[in-house]
Amino acid sequence: MKTRYLQAPIEQLCFSGHKMAFVSGPRQCGKTSMAKLMLARCPSGAYRNWDDVVFRRQWAKDPSAIVPALEGGVPFVVLDEIHKAKGWKRTIKGVYDTLQRPADIMVTGSARLNVYKKGSDSLTGRYFHFRLHPFTLGEMETSDAPPPDDVLSALFQRSRRPSRSSGPNFEALERFGGFPEPLLGQNERKSRLWRRNRIDTVIREDVRDLTRIPELGRIEMLASLLPERVGSLFSMASLREDLEVSFDTVRRWTALLKDLYYIHEIKPHQKAIARSIRKEGKIYMWDYAEVPVSAARFENLVANHLLKACHLWTDTGEGMFELRYLRNKEKQEIDFLIVRDRQPWLPVEVKLADEEPSAHWRRFLPALQCPRALQLVATPGVWREHAVGDARVTVASACEALAYLP
Repeated sequence: MKTRYLQAPIEQLCFSGHKMAFVSGPRQCGKTSMAKLMLARCPSGAYRNWDDVVFRRQWAKDPSAIVPALEGGVPFVVLDEIHKAKGWKRTIKGVYDTLQRPADIMVTGSARLNVYKKGSDSLTGRYFHFRLHPFTLGEMETSDAPPPDDVLSALFQRSRRPSRSSGPNFEALERFGGFPEPLLGQNERKSRLWRRNRIDTVIREDVRDLTRIPELGRIEMLASLLPERVGSLFSMASLREDLEVSFDTVRRWTALLKDLYYIHEIKPHQKAIARSIRKEGKIYMWDYAEVPVSAARFENLVANHLLKACHLWTDTGEGMFELRYLRNKEKQEIDFLIVRDRQPWLPVEVKLADEEPSAHWRRFLPALQCPRALQLVATPGVWREHAVGDARVTVASACEALAYLP
């Protein structure tokens, strides 16, 4: 098993002070494998899974017994998919507060662990929440998680040349997606079977476990319509007509698919942008290998790399990072903007093959006041600097530039 990028931050930020680590993320992105790898390195500990009948009985009778009673060392306990238990936050709060001696507890789940957050279940001050993403280009080469300023400095200084594995790794990501099983196996037939089973599991099992929605067939139809809408403005009205349901129903179902890490949405950045659109978001798939059109799949791949960096830096206390996009009512657009503590930090444009700076840079860069900007292309071997007003735009191959991100 490969060391994941979150292992060091979890040990440094959580277990050094014996706080709990909550790790959420898409189903089959490697949460259980990471937890078991960390467990194997500990002298004592236990892995508990809610799908185990014996553990469910133990949880119902005596939850405090989940922590092994050992004389020496700090036990490490993994609670997998525990969010499926009714009142799980209240129970785990009681276990944590009544520990006779410190224990390192990791809670993992494929649904957002704050879906059912209630005031009576507050765990404030007892845990840190981390979001585990599938593999990206940078993580395929190293599990290091550099801070944002170091990434920006290294990227625009082009401090290292791409490794020999960068090109093949990028091609594998684009073809198979970032989820460990299809990416590491790199078998077309098995990847198709894995993808179909994952979609069935998310729709048929996770939706059923977390809701009482009876129309699973309709939600499955909604999921099948989403890949073709990647990268364009997301219209719920259009989906409502296709599915023949109400607007509120579509909004509720798409919110559920976001909670289950099936899709994620990026909202427009409005501050200082004249005539900016204000409401319409753009959706992207967590498994971008589902996207049929190559240009949209490439944009989705970049979106997932940028979102992973934003989540990591936010979850590890580097600041509040958000991923947005820029678009005005004249339909001029820059695909992505990383916002740091509510201020524009790094704008990123995505072009499949156009190596000339986008004409829209001149429209948006003066308002953003970002000294550097990045334009990514799918073509390998590209790295050029362009002056656009007072700013500089780097046009670079994605297979090289994305390797700087964690």
